[in-house]
Amino acid sequence: MKTSPALAAAALLVLAQLSAAEMVPVQWDAAGRFGRELPVPPGKFVEVCEKLPEGDSVGWSFEAGGPLDFNIHFHEGKEVRFPARKAQVARGEGRLTAARKQDYCWMWTNKGAVPLTLRFQLVKG
Repeated sequence: MKTSPALAAAALLVLAQLSAAEMVPVQWDAAGRFGRELPVPPGKFVEVCEKLPEGDSVGWSFEAGGPLDFNIHFHEGKEVRFPARKAQVARGEGRLTAARKQDYCWMWTNKGAVPLTLRFQLVKG
């Protein structure tokens, strides 16, 4: 069976998207909430970043279908700072209060061999 060039290109695009890490832009709803359910392929990560003013507070929670490495981080020059970091956990929750105006990122990494489903929620205030 001969494959059309368009079909082959579409298949390659899907494979590239599946193998790419997921960078998710935050889109707060009217109640100040943001959440998603996303796959985390083996060896890949999901990262959600938001610029927060000093003093802003965000509650966070997540649950996954298996263990993930989780952290909240921000960059100060060449340094990476971690307000929260947990290795190989399937769930977690907490609150981040911005110590300074900064881009803060919540990140989940799948170091396992099978895809996992991640459900997370961020809540302002």
